[in-house]
This record gives sequence, C-alpha cells and structure tokens, in this order.
Amino acid sequence: MELNIQTVEMALTEAAQSNPGAWADHSRYVAKACKNIASHCKDLSSEQAYLFGLLHDIGRYAGVSSERHLIDGYRYCMERGWGKAAQICISHAFMIQDIDTSIGEFDVSDEDYLFMKDFVANAVYDDYDRLVQLCDALAMPTGFCLLEKRFVDVTIRYGIHPATIDRWKKILEIKELFEEQIGCSVYTLLPGVVENSFR
Repeated sequence: MELNIQTVEMALTEAAQSNPGAWADHSRYVAKACKNIASHCKDLSSEQAYLFGLLHDIGRYAGVSSERHLIDGYRYCMERGWGKAAQICISHAFMIQDIDTSIGEFDVSDEDYLFMKDFVANAVYDDYDRLVQLCDALAMPTGFCLLEKRFVDVTIRYGIHPATIDRWKKILEIKELFEEQIGCSVYTLLPGVVENSFR
C-alpha cells in the first residue's frame, strides 16, 4: 500500500473512529510540527515528515493501552509495507535507545517485550526518528506548546520515572540539533505556540 497523504489521513480517521480520543488531534499537531520543521531542513522531505508524524501513534487504533500501542502501530505499518513509519511507531517513545527508559507499562506479551527490547537497542535512528521524538513533545491535542508544558503534562499522567530527567535532556539536545539546521528557534515555526502554551 502506497504511503501518501490520502492513505495516511484516511488511516488516522479510521483509527480515531475505532478508538476515539485526544491522541488523534495530538497526532495531527505532531505531523504539522514535523512538516514545518522539515521544510527548513535540506535533507528531509516535509511530506514524509508529515506522514510519519500522523502515524506515530496509529497503534492506538487497537484501544486504550500503554506501551502496547507502540508494537500495535509497528505491526499496523509493517502490514502495509511502511517500514520507516513502523520503526517510528516504536522509536518515538525511545529517544534514549534503552527499553528501561520507558515511562509507560509494558502491557504486552513476554515475546513482544523481548522483540521491542532488541528492536530499540538495534534500530538505526535518522533525523526522521529524531524529528518525531521532538515534535511529539511540542504538541498537545489543542495545539503546539513549549516543551516544558508537554513535559509536565506527560509527567502528571505517567508519573516520575528514573529516566524522566534524562529523557527531557535528550529532547532538549534534539531541539538544539534541529535549531542548528534551521537557523532559528523551532518555536518560530509553530503558529499559536504562545497562546496554546499559556492558555
């Protein structure tokens, strides 16, 4: 199945109907942030970045879950031949490539856990993986926001874990890497970020 805007937007719409929730609007803002930033990066396709952003949480189609949505998304994309999108369904949650840095619960089988552990440790990340990791932290379901607002939002919902601070540091590091590429603050590319952060 071809990876294009029409196919992916239809997939997200169907997934949101299967499991309604704020995750779908969050995914749309992640996608827009990916597109806006990628359009200023010479080695990235803004359309590809947009599609990866839309699909990063597609595993939530299967219902309410914690880390299971990562492997559900991986399988969903692999079944359609979307290999890179499948990787990002898992990699977006592991800016540090260590399964123990997860902030969620592994509501998966032992076999799936071992698969994910190996996958995370051995995946080769590129700027698409890193871009989705960054934009996942720049988007609330209501719009773009400061990283710190999203950090607090996620921590309130998931609690504080041993890797929380290191995960924040990694995202800030990724932000700096992209700002070096684009020559400005990522926030200048996110319309409404001030209003949404302080509402």
